[in-house]
Amino acid sequence: MFRWRASQDHRLTGRPSAAGLALGALFFAASLTPSLIPRAGLVQGVLGGLCFATGYLIGWALVALWHWVFEPAPASPGRLRRYMLLALIVALPALLWSLLSVTGWQNDIHAVMGIPPVESARPLTILGVASVLAALLVLAGRLFRRLWRVIAAQLEAFVPRRLARLIGIVAALSLFWAVGNDMVLGRVLATLDETYAALDALIPPEQAPPGDPLKSGSPASLASWEGLGAAGRQWVLDPPAADGIGRLSGGAAQEPLRIYVGLNNAHDAESRARLALAEALRVGAFERGTLVIATPTGTGWMDPAGMRPLDHLTGGDVAVVAVQYSYLPSWMSLFLQPEYGAETATAVFREIHGHWRSLPPETRPKLYLFGLSLGARNGELPISWPDLLSDPPQGALWVGPPFAMRGWQQLRAGRRADSPAWAPRYRDGAAIRVMTQEPQTGRDYAPWGPMRMVFLEYPSDPIAFFNTGVLWRAPDWLKSPRGPDVTPSLRWWPVITFLQLGFDMMTATSTPPGHGHVYAARDYLAAWNEVLGTEWEAGRLRALEEIFAAEGI
Repeated sequence: MFRWRASQDHRLTGRPSAAGLALGALFFAASLTPSLIPRAGLVQGVLGGLCFATGYLIGWALVALWHWVFEPAPASPGRLRRYMLLALIVALPALLWSLLSVTGWQNDIHAVMGIPPVESARPLTILGVASVLAALLVLAGRLFRRLWRVIAAQLEAFVPRRLARLIGIVAALSLFWAVGNDMVLGRVLATLDETYAALDALIPPEQAPPGDPLKSGSPASLASWEGLGAAGRQWVLDPPAADGIGRLSGGAAQEPLRIYVGLNNAHDAESRARLALAEALRVGAFERGTLVIATPTGTGWMDPAGMRPLDHLTGGDVAVVAVQYSYLPSWMSLFLQPEYGAETATAVFREIHGHWRSLPPETRPKLYLFGLSLGARNGELPISWPDLLSDPPQGALWVGPPFAMRGWQQLRAGRRADSPAWAPRYRDGAAIRVMTQEPQTGRDYAPWGPMRMVFLEYPSDPIAFFNTGVLWRAPDWLKSPRGPDVTPSLRWWPVITFLQLGFDMMTATSTPPGHGHVYAARDYLAAWNEVLGTEWEAGRLRALEEIFAAEGI
């Protein structure tokens, strides 16, 4: 009868896996190479530790699989020492080379984004953080191994050894998942949920309700000030004054209308949508020349850089309707409450579009859709072919479209063969166009049709270009020519690039405006100009760009 050795079963420490050390070191070294977003030393250390542990697991698993299939005789102590020496010969130079090169690699990203170079990427911080995290993860892996072996040993008296080991692995995985998901992750997410709820309800003493009856949250509003949420309260107080818009537009202007309904203004998505319509009717939103249904990000945030160009291009003759569906960051909202955003966007579109289409075509405003990030994904969902064919809106602007967005996926899959993956062209451009931070000059687009849909994205935005397939194959957007803010030194690595892009998504808003997931007002201006079909002179557009640049948006 097969028996496990005590040295394997009853110790969590001991001789490390030589294959795991070698592959882990190579994974760590590759993790320090450039990706899309610059990384601080602490973030790079966490990524490096995770990559080392991943490589270690793969190396150990490959050896374990070899032993499972062929059941070789145990290696002698001398052979084990030679294996370890070979692993160190591979690992130490890889570690040294990567730590010496990491500053230059990070500055490669800084260079294409116009960021001043760093003197040091803090290799010692990276090594220290990575070492601690890797050690903890390897220790957790050894605990898992011990658990499944103990379970398997108890089952061997009843079932064949291989089956016992398989059952042991499944049982240990189930136990680890239960502990990690319910006791650890569940509590962390619950704490974050409580924290973000408290932040959403927090009203600074200096942030008084607006006195203007045309503003949401005012005493005359149907939506209470407290219920708007932190992002909503900030947004309704933020529109530029009419005289400021008029100075730039060279004529009479109005103050834009901003209709906002918060998560706590009504008890469900349908009620919030009806409240948004009632509030829009109250302030005369359908009497403006332009009406925009905007879907905010997960926290309810509306990007000021995206709204300011719209305000100026329309001379303030615009009303924007937005309804909050979560107070969590977009990634948490997508993970925990994916249905909330879709339900809210669908309900709001049904109410606003339904009333709009009931108005005489000659008197109703032009209708547009807008969404940033998760707002783009949710804002696109209500659009159906019957709506598009019977009475479509005049256009839509989707900014930083998430990789999971249906329309964005279809556009990239059906792009013209002569267009790069980071700036796809769809057919003749009469209905759908993609814009980046590069000017749209010299492109042989057909004239716009009745509906104008624009996607604004940056080649360095990982939220737009992440894909699970990058785990095992190089993405198309790495082919030449590359995007203007993607470093030529970025290389694809199996598994590693997948993890790098995962971290890039979490830090995508740490870049300066115009890169990553931080969209600059100048690019919003160009995109809105296309969607609205305005005919501003180039000089006026440049003057507005300079004002936005001075404001840092």
